[in-house]
Amino acid sequence: MAKVTNKTAKSSHAGRPKAFDPKQALDAALSVFWERGYEGTSITDLTKAMKLNKPSLYATFGDKAELFRKVVDRYLATQTSVWEEIFREATARTAIARLFNDSADSLTSGQRPRGCLLVQSALTCSAESECIKKELALKRADGDSMLRARLARAQAEGELAPDVDVAALSRYFSTILRGISVEASAGATRQDLQNVIDVAMKSWPT
Repeated sequence: MAKVTNKTAKSSHAGRPKAFDPKQALDAALSVFWERGYEGTSITDLTKAMKLNKPSLYATFGDKAELFRKVVDRYLATQTSVWEEIFREATARTAIARLFNDSADSLTSGQRPRGCLLVQSALTCSAESECIKKELALKRADGDSMLRARLARAQAEGELAPDVDVAALSRYFSTILRGISVEASAGATRQDLQNVIDVAMKSWPT
């Protein structure tokens, strides 16, 4: 009877999933989605990078779309924190210049995939992933709102003249920021991006 009990115990332990850190698993998934885009990433790619089997992945994070949403939320939590710190600069002009330069540094550092996760994933979405594409657009809009709010504060404080179209200026700077990301993903050097930044900052209203 004792031998049977030991075998049963071993079998029970063998069937238990290995413990893993959900944050580390999400970071691994983030790297894959960032490198390959939403549609270019397969479940096999994810299970391999996250070191999970399919049942564990689905049980913890849901299907591919749900996992991607969790990855995006994790990515944005970091980005939002960084932007909030940048926008505390004394002037909006300094903040925008820093936003551009910090982004260019990060995009060309070689420490992570080039390009922005939100931009790159949206560019590669087909009609079958239209819902994901729309969700990404809404997430990008949140960042646009942060930038517009900083410019609106600059106008209220007198840094920008009352006749400056803050909405248009915000859209312009958001477009430049995304363009930097796309150019970096295509292989632009840090100096290439700096040239773009220099021209963009010359358009600051005086």
